[in-house]
Amino acid sequence: MLTNAHDALFKAAFSQVEHAAGELRQALSPELSSRINFAELRLCPGSFVDEALKERQSDLLFSASMGEARVLLYLLFEHQSTVEPLMAFRLLRYMVRIWEHHLAEHPGSKRLPAIVPVVLHHSEKGWTSGTSFEELLDLDEGARAAVAEHVPRFRFVLDDISQEADEALKARAMSAFSRLVLWCLRHAREPDELLAQLGKWLELVNEVRRAPNGVEALRAIWRYILATNDRDEADEVLQRLLAAAGEPWKEEIVSAADQLVERGRQEGLREGLQQGRRHVLLRQLGARFGALPDTAVARINAADITELDRWSERVLTAPTLADVLSEP
Repeated sequence: MLTNAHDALFKAAFSQVEHAAGELRQALSPELSSRINFAELRLCPGSFVDEALKERQSDLLFSASMGEARVLLYLLFEHQSTVEPLMAFRLLRYMVRIWEHHLAEHPGSKRLPAIVPVVLHHSEKGWTSGTSFEELLDLDEGARAAVAEHVPRFRFVLDDISQEADEALKARAMSAFSRLVLWCLRHAREPDELLAQLGKWLELVNEVRRAPNGVEALRAIWRYILATNDRDEADEVLQRLLAAAGEPWKEEIVSAADQLVERGRQEGLREGLQQGRRHVLLRQLGARFGALPDTAVARINAADITELDRWSERVLTAPTLADVLSEP
């Protein structure tokens, strides 16, 4: 549930181009930012992260004009406690998927759009690894320079909020909602801190509320704070949040708590349905093909409802296990 809360808050804020533009301007260099027409920033559909990593990463893809061309801006949010040393390699995979998607939509294209990868990161100790792909190559500096023109070369943009002070986050040139979201994500592993320090952010909370769609934006904040405090009793957390925020937000906070409870109930029902389908599919595959390899069992246990439905349709007619589990 906590992972879903990270993803939900990230996308509630940054899937809206006005909030994404502020984050991207903050992360990119002034020179690059000045060349991008953020007035034409558009959200592109799709997610490109590995299925197995969706519990630790969330992503959004945007396009904007840059001179006469279009540039793609890929924002990846890392919500895990450790640093991924192979992040540049992961990004390269995701960038290739984006280009493949582009070519599928533009089959006659002879050139590729530029992609600027941006990583929004928070962890316990902050980013400690490299940010360029060539740093991953197992070569000394001299050899790396000699092969430089023959290997992929790029550096991702890093916005590491792990160690950034609250006052620095509050002072960023971004929308009030974006700053409040970054503060929440910054303290995701310190749920008590969110409640203890909320009083210092009430001026920003008021600013969010006055903005268009501000009440709904604040509901996302309240839901997140309630979800990240799931270690405590729900009623106790709700009362602490009401005390920290004050009377003006009582109705909105209670509404957010009700939505969170209902969402949890729906997710529980959906997960129960998926578990039932996994169980039936595993039994059917076992009856047809005998003992299943661990990799196949793991894949089925990680599958979503769409994949389970597709494989269930094939189980009686596909000649081999590999055919059942093949990509569409």
